[in-house]
Order: sequence, then C-alpha cells, then structure tokens
Amino acid sequence: MNEAELLDIEVTLFLEALYRRHGYDFRNYAKASIRRRVAGLTSLAGVGSVAELIPRTLRDASFLPEILAQLSVPVTDMFRDAPVFQALRQQVLPILASWPRLKIWQAGCATGEEVYSLAILLEEEGLLERTLIYATDINDLALKKAEDGIFPLAGLDDAQKRHRESGGRRPLAEYGVSGHGYFRLDQRLREHIVFAHHNLVCDGVFCEVHLVLCRNVMIYFDRELQARALRLFHESLGRGGFLCLGTRESLRHFESDSGFAVVDRENRIFRRGEEKAA
Repeated sequence: MNEAELLDIEVTLFLEALYRRHGYDFRNYAKASIRRRVAGLTSLAGVGSVAELIPRTLRDASFLPEILAQLSVPVTDMFRDAPVFQALRQQVLPILASWPRLKIWQAGCATGEEVYSLAILLEEEGLLERTLIYATDINDLALKKAEDGIFPLAGLDDAQKRHRESGGRRPLAEYGVSGHGYFRLDQRLREHIVFAHHNLVCDGVFCEVHLVLCRNVMIYFDRELQARALRLFHESLGRGGFLCLGTRESLRHFESDSGFAVVDRENRIFRRGEEKAA
C-alpha cells in the first residue's frame, strides 16, 4: 500500500470519527478538497499524521471548533463578483419588491462580508426595512466574526470599487465607521440580520424565504451532497423564489429535475418552479 492510499484510509477514518462523535458530516465533501483541509488541520494541530487526529477528535471536545474552523474554509469578500450583485439589483430585487415583507437566507455566510453586501444592496433599493436576512454557517468562530461586523480597513478600497461596479449608489464608507485599522458596519444593517448555526449536510428547513444565496459552498460537495442541498433550497423557497449560486457552480447535472428555471446562467441565478427537486 502506498502513502496516498494510506492517507485516504486515515482521512476516511477521521471523518467517520468526527461524524459519529460530534454529528458533523464531511464524508461527502469533494475528496481532493477535504484531503487538503484535513492535511492543513494536521499541520495546525502539530501532529505527524491524520491518524493522530482521531483520538483527540473522540476525547477532546474543545478540539471541535478548531476542526470546524479548518474544514469549513470561511473565505469571502464584500461585493465579490460584482456582476452578480448587479444582476440581483436589476433582475431579482424589482420582483421581490412586490412582497410586503421579505425573508432571505444566506447559506454558508462565512465571516459575513457577503451578507453585509446584500444588506447594503437592499438598503440602496429601499427594501432593507422590510427584510429579514438569515445568515447561517457551520463554523461558529466565523459566525461570531460575522455578527461583530468588523473588518480590516485595508480591503475597503477594493470593496468600494466592486460596489460601484455593482451599481452602488453611495460611497461604501457611509455604511460604517473607520478607526484603528478596522471598518465597523452600521447597526442599521446588522439589526436586519439573524446569524445562526446551520449545517447544510444534515439540518432541515427552518423557514420559508424569497431568496436563497449559497455561493461558493457547493463546489466543495460531491454530487450526492449537492443534490441534497438543492432539495433543501427548493423546499425553503416559496413559489417563484430565487436561488443564487457561486459563479463556479451550476445546476448543469440537475437541470432536468432540479425544480429550478434559469434566470441568468452567467451569474448563476435561478427561480423555483413547481416541480419538486430530485
């Protein structure tokens, strides 16, 4: 047996231990991606092999947040993929504006940059006051950072450029205060966001929403887990609700029976139909 085969066995046993001990199921994540992340956890934990992670996973409950922080990869930016936000502004929000109250689910919100971008978008289109955004993630450390709404000031100029490209109506700096190298988003944005722990792998629907954003999460899932997530999104959306995925994701393998119609293929925006997702 070569080293690669031995590593695969160790990773499989580690993920099984994590699932059986703590209920977090990463077994259907894309293999290459999860292998890299487990290797990173091995290095971070200061052990010589993946197998050495297993006893600590089973016996040390305080190790769990470190595991989830490493495996869930909370990477995001404000107004990432500006054309997507422009498409939401032009093609989705004018339709959602017909509802008296709006609920939006940002699944896999990571450290919160994208959900605050969405709140700013809603504010500029006059919809924030009647909107509640549910921002969820598996990573509690990332959720805490997202709830604080404080980000390094160094990235604000790039975010401002993307905001303008998305059709932004005001300077981004007007949506918060700067100081000591950080930018804190205004309370009026944060009060319309509810942050909560939610696991796309095993948790169910918690409310009916008008729009689901889940961007750059499903690229880490295998096809079985992607299908499960799509069923969950379909069940969570009311009739005519919208789904927005990441620009590297698509419904290409599921389009015939996904229950979603294409609104904007380039920007990965879809709309719920009547059929049940497969």
